[in-house]
Amino acid sequence: MISLTWFFWLLGVLLFVIGGVIVSDRDHPKRWLAGGFWMLYGVVFLAGDVLPSAVTGVIVIVMALVAGFGGVTGAKPRVRGEAELRERAKQLGNRLFVPALTIPAVTVVGTLLSAHLVFGSHALFDPKNVTLVSFGIGCIVALALACRLTHDTVGQSIRETRRLIDALSWAVVLPQLLGMLGLVFADAGVGKAVAHLSTTYIDLDHRFVAVAVYCIGMALFTVIMGNGFAAFPVMTGGIGVPVLVGVFHGNPATMAAIGMFSGYCGTLLTPMAANYNIVPAALLELPDKYGVIRAQVPTALILLAVNIVLLNTLMFA
Repeated sequence: MISLTWFFWLLGVLLFVIGGVIVSDRDHPKRWLAGGFWMLYGVVFLAGDVLPSAVTGVIVIVMALVAGFGGVTGAKPRVRGEAELRERAKQLGNRLFVPALTIPAVTVVGTLLSAHLVFGSHALFDPKNVTLVSFGIGCIVALALACRLTHDTVGQSIRETRRLIDALSWAVVLPQLLGMLGLVFADAGVGKAVAHLSTTYIDLDHRFVAVAVYCIGMALFTVIMGNGFAAFPVMTGGIGVPVLVGVFHGNPATMAAIGMFSGYCGTLLTPMAANYNIVPAALLELPDKYGVIRAQVPTALILLAVNIVLLNTLMFA
């Protein structure tokens, strides 16, 4: 059975290779710290399921210290010249999009066919992670197609991966860390604390006030944690379930859908959502690294106000 663990191992190997490439680059200003950072990250993917939790925690702390003190700096890797890249792009034309479009195509096909890919009593794909497994296979197929199309090697793809990692730096790690932060907050009882503070200092006897607190809280916690999924258990456990569902008898499905949408409004406003807001600015080499966020502020605030009205209208219909 093809499980998600296989792709974790593959990613761990890739991170180790990238770390080795950076360490071997004598022109890199901090090659040992930067290369070691990515190798430690690779260890988490390769052996995270067998390592003691304390060891994994130490690895995360070391990575945070290295990144916090500026150890994960970029360099100027050797890349092909601008003229050569433009000439190759002109030759390939729209065929360049084929590998990129292959990923969603394989993901959809694999997800839809997974129920039929059963041999005996064993499913080919892990039933718990069908979509992610299909996505991983799609990435591998896309890499093979890209190499075939461009007549390049896997080594060239590794060099390009290193270039992107140098451009994105430690922000690559943020989505995984922030996704886990919601679980940490939930286990630490932050939801109960939010419920206590809200009921103590805000009059939640009025339905519209409770709805507004829930939606705005989802956005604010997402701003803090950079991830709507991390904010959801906190606000839903603190306000959503006990007040909106328990007291006002609202529809939990509607609450969950619009609540997450409210969280995404916060995603538009925070640098903590690095993969959405900071990474594009770095890739596009924008002069203002917060330019994406500034452009999104009006949209985020308007959508949040609309979500409050929608939740107050639809949840209790």
